Amino acid sequence: MSTFSDVDLGRSPPGVSFPQGYNVAVDLLDRHLAEGRGDRIAYTDDRTTVTYAQLAERANRAGNALRLLGVEAEQRVLMVCLDTVDFPALFLGAIKLGAVPVPVNTLLTASDYVFLARDSRARLLVVSDALLPKLGDAIAAAPGMRVVVASSPAGAPAGTSLGACPRLDELLGDAAPELAAAATSPDDVAFWLYSSGSTGVPKGVLHLHAHPVRTAALYAQAILGIRADDIIFSAAKLFFAYGLGNALTFPLSVGARTVLAAERPTPAMVARIMHEHRPTIFCAVPTLFAALLADKTFQVSPTLRVSTSAGEPLPRHIGEAWRERFGTEILDGIGSTEMLHIFISNRPGDVRYGTTGRPVPGYDVKVVGDDGEPVPDGDEGSLWVRGPTAAMAYWNARERSLATFHGPWTRTGDRYLRNADGTYLYAGRSDDMLKVSGIWVSPFEVESALSAHPAVLEAAVVGHADADELIKPKAYVVLKDATSASAALDAELRAFVKERLAPFKYPRWIEFVRELPKTATGKIQRFRLRG
Repeated sequence: MSTFSDVDLGRSPPGVSFPQGYNVAVDLLDRHLAEGRGDRIAYTDDRTTVTYAQLAERANRAGNALRLLGVEAEQRVLMVCLDTVDFPALFLGAIKLGAVPVPVNTLLTASDYVFLARDSRARLLVVSDALLPKLGDAIAAAPGMRVVVASSPAGAPAGTSLGACPRLDELLGDAAPELAAAATSPDDVAFWLYSSGSTGVPKGVLHLHAHPVRTAALYAQAILGIRADDIIFSAAKLFFAYGLGNALTFPLSVGARTVLAAERPTPAMVARIMHEHRPTIFCAVPTLFAALLADKTFQVSPTLRVSTSAGEPLPRHIGEAWRERFGTEILDGIGSTEMLHIFISNRPGDVRYGTTGRPVPGYDVKVVGDDGEPVPDGDEGSLWVRGPTAAMAYWNARERSLATFHGPWTRTGDRYLRNADGTYLYAGRSDDMLKVSGIWVSPFEVESALSAHPAVLEAAVVGHADADELIKPKAYVVLKDATSASAALDAELRAFVKERLAPFKYPRWIEFVRELPKTATGKIQRFRLRG
């Protein structure tokens, strides 16, 4: 049996090596038992607390239950699961079996699940009972797919039309508590993640057994400084790359404790977690940090030592306000589903708010122009990254794979510039950039200027054609107080932006809205606003 000791995390990154036979579930679970940490708490969710020994047994039972249901090596298991202890048990149990878990967004529409069921060709679907009513069409669209229902904290919803489905708790109770790991290698596919869909149809992203512990070594341990005595709470959910690292790979790599919550994150929910569980590391997205700061009653745990932010760049004023109010830092960074986690980041004691920080050791980045050549510092271009966690490919999407993966380099789709001090400054998505009066305009730059106004909670900017069919910026603005919307405030916001940016960048139109369309990671879906 390979153990995590085979992976040398004591060396400076990127010194991570693997034996020929390697199963990442063994490293993240069985190692703690072998090294005497079985009694440490691994997870606390809305219903229960489990130790590392209990989690390892639950994962073994999950793998055996999947086998009894007919799941074989390399077959997909679609997971539409809320954040409970069942998630890591199922995810790691499937990997240990040699199957491929495919966790997906729990906030999608029925038609989205039809697409995912068909595209993944999953052998089995595991769904939290509270979400089951939305999956009827997806189940009908994939008649060969079996269904298992996992319990939600609130219990099963009344009356579904899907008939009786096996219950996960019962299957686990009947399954054997021991499971031999499949004979996988570091380069075998371990799991899929679907891209968040911020620019259209989601893409299945294939990740390998070697990838999770590499992100743990290169970012969580070397940059974040995660320790065994940490308590982690990630408002970002487990079903996407950022949350999966925060709340599964990273804590399990060092034997730390993680708090899970099934409900959507709100200031009230985060306040409850802070009070009851006293996390030391908090992981969220910029939208949530802004909402927490807008709540004048919100307080962080006195034990909180650091927070992380990803999904979209953190505006400077939010980071500075958080540090001033709570005395702790937010480490903003950029990652992607394709790279699995953060590859450029600010660091403790070296935070440059308004920038994404510097490359994480073990990753190389470059900013290139339209000719494919690197641009000088201060010039804007496309961000490319190479590193040891790049996805194998997109599933069933050859053209998209060719457009994104170029040998060792991955084209991120983000536009950046490198400052003279080595930090990187976000300039928007390549497909979101606007050309106004012949000059490129970054929507994020305009959004940041709007968000700095005391009346604005958040904003999104897209291109809109004027009477001459020329593209100009249009802003969708969410106010802290919706009742303050007025023509006078509209004019005030335009003037506010003009004072801070070049005149051609100000929004020609402002539309006040109650909320912005977003993915579950907090990314604004500008393509929906453009429609």
